[in-house]
Amino acid sequence: MRPKSISPTPSTVLGRQLGDELRAFREAAGLTTAQAADALDCTKGKISRIENGRVAVRLPDLTAMLHAYGVAEPQTLDRLAALSRKANRRRRQGWWSQYGSVLADTYRDYIGLEAVATSIRTFQAQLVPGLLQTPEYIRAVTVASRQWRTADEIEQFVQVRLARQQRLTDEPPLQLWAVLSEAVLLQQVGGTEVMRGQLRHVVEASERPNVTVQVLPFSCGAHASMFGPYVVLGFPETGALDVVLADNPTGSTWLEQPTQVSRYHELFDAARTSALTPTESRTLIHRRAKEHKV
Repeated sequence: MRPKSISPTPSTVLGRQLGDELRAFREAAGLTTAQAADALDCTKGKISRIENGRVAVRLPDLTAMLHAYGVAEPQTLDRLAALSRKANRRRRQGWWSQYGSVLADTYRDYIGLEAVATSIRTFQAQLVPGLLQTPEYIRAVTVASRQWRTADEIEQFVQVRLARQQRLTDEPPLQLWAVLSEAVLLQQVGGTEVMRGQLRHVVEASERPNVTVQVLPFSCGAHASMFGPYVVLGFPETGALDVVLADNPTGSTWLEQPTQVSRYHELFDAARTSALTPTESRTLIHRRAKEHKV
């Protein structure tokens, strides 16, 4: 099954229209996004994503926002509720919706955010980032995960990951900056032939102007990012907050509090500063590719 063409953004015209109206009501009430977040007992990031049309707005949230903004007219609530329902239906029609049977909720959420992000900074301890994986490597990882068992499920997941990679060649393209532990280059995923092809693909991808790859060598020793992979997504809207997806022993966790996101900025800065330069990294990756012999 081939993926349908990828929409440049999961937020719809209707979603942005709703967000614009909610922002206008908030500003008319004299509230900042932080004050609105306090009133709704949520994060500032959630308010920003609602106003930018990037996430669905549930009726309880919509009602609470209008109440906090002093909007009491039933007609306004009814009109915006109808607009929200229409926007949410459009959002569910993103290209990834056709793969709902093989995608976990967290992964669907990630794809939706990735589709509107302008930049991604990621540290990976064992795997090549999904946006840089070859079909053979994706297939080997998918089989090893044991989450998808039938050949059809595995192939659908492979197609999802390949479809995501279109973001690197969109116009404008996604800016990807990846720091990889040297272990990523040595892990025998799919066998020697697959690894040779995969590492050569990483080298080729790293030569694109929108892709930066650095390797954190074993000689670096202990470092702050060694406890798990993470992804930091950046967005184009003025005032929009970055979002972090961090892996841990019990699963993946979304982080959006400013202090949490700031911590991951620091972790990534430390990792890239300690890593080999992009040129040195390409040389090492190329050498490791040659070492994967049949």
